[in-house]
Amino acid sequence: MIALVDSSVLVASLIPDDVHHEACHRLLSRDGLRIYLHAIAETFSTLTGGRHHLRVDPAAAAHVIEESVIPFVKIVALSATDFLHALSVAQARGIRGGAIYDYLHLAAARKVRAEVLYTLNVRHFESFHRKNDPRIVHP
Repeated sequence: MIALVDSSVLVASLIPDDVHHEACHRLLSRDGLRIYLHAIAETFSTLTGGRHHLRVDPAAAAHVIEESVIPFVKIVALSATDFLHALSVAQARGIRGGAIYDYLHLAAARKVRAEVLYTLNVRHFESFHRKNDPRIVHP
């Protein structure tokens, strides 16, 4: 089964004190996982930016992503055409502001025909999820 995980899952998998760490860490050991390329930047931003009471050294954050995430997933990139199409669909669905970042994870999941998109932020996806989209699942 092909599944995509968003950055919320990646961050929780890397932080042993996170309440969702065990479930997210186990999830990253499964075959068939994909991440949208932007999830790497979002994970780095969260680890180094002070959110969730974290302020990891940037070099350490880059290292942990390289060692603990990248070997276990396949990266999905959106082409310029894919990206512009996603923005057009987002506009039609009424997606605005920061919700576009979540929507782009969903566009990447659709691109690889993922059956599931794992996120800790299920509610963020509910407003723009449609019948034929991958299921949105909490790990």
